[in-house]
Amino acid sequence: MTATFDIGGITAALHDARHQWRQAQSRNSEAGNREFPSRDALSSIIDCLKGVLFPMRLGPPDLRQESEDFHVAHALDAALHALLHQVRRELRYNANLRSESLPVDEAALSAVRAFAAALPQIRTLLDSDVLAAYQGDPAARSVDEVLLCYPGVLAMIHYRLAHQLYTLDLPLLARIVSELAHSATGIDIHPGARIGAGFFIDHGTGVVIGETAVIGARVRVYQAVTLGAKRFPTDAEGNLQKGLPRHPVVEDDVVIYAGATILGRITLGKGAVIGGNVWLTHDVPAGGRVAQAESREGAFANGIGGS
Repeated sequence: MTATFDIGGITAALHDARHQWRQAQSRNSEAGNREFPSRDALSSIIDCLKGVLFPMRLGPPDLRQESEDFHVAHALDAALHALLHQVRRELRYNANLRSESLPVDEAALSAVRAFAAALPQIRTLLDSDVLAAYQGDPAARSVDEVLLCYPGVLAMIHYRLAHQLYTLDLPLLARIVSELAHSATGIDIHPGARIGAGFFIDHGTGVVIGETAVIGARVRVYQAVTLGAKRFPTDAEGNLQKGLPRHPVVEDDVVIYAGATILGRITLGKGAVIGGNVWLTHDVPAGGRVAQAESREGAFANGIGGS
């Protein structure tokens, strides 16, 4: 028996569904070429940039040190030209949504040049993240093992590149880059979060860091930690208000153990230690310590529980 399907009817029905969606969203359903950035293209660009940032470890397997600069120059040129194409797409998409007239080519070139100029600083920050992982994990045998194997480091490479795109007002590209790492590692870092040097995510699966979180230097978190929002304010029409500071501020040298859920615009003071499985919605002073049983008792000062 030959299998047959109603290809024509299903295709027509899908066309109608797309047309209805585009009309509802005030989009031109016959606009022609693809208008969105490509997730697949960005995945290739980020893979190329990993080899630019760490050529001898994340670059081509046959690369030799004497040709390192040649490889970096060639790969960087290819990655930036490919990124330029994706930046143009996002800028055109944003301009169409806002019915604005924008010199897209000029703005895209300026953004990609700024992104490229930030790569040496990104490499320096990533070096501090790799070193923090090596020094913070007794199971780590070398910095090379950390860079090649640790999901937290992979997530941070994506985050630091994505954050730079975010600061250049390219939020869609930034979110795609961060979500590529989320899919691969189970670590969800919004590109809008601000994270200082020497950040270490141990194990990592289930970590969530929200858009307006601010994290200082030399902070360490373990798996299943959430830095999230406590509530979502709405406007008079009931729509969510976007962009408000709603995630925690984590100061330097804080440690947050596995399963801790920290919600709202609260501050964890310098050197604080948050125990595993704590549910926390209040400030913790510098040097404070909060354990699971203690977290229900109220505020703490200098690591001593109080009422």
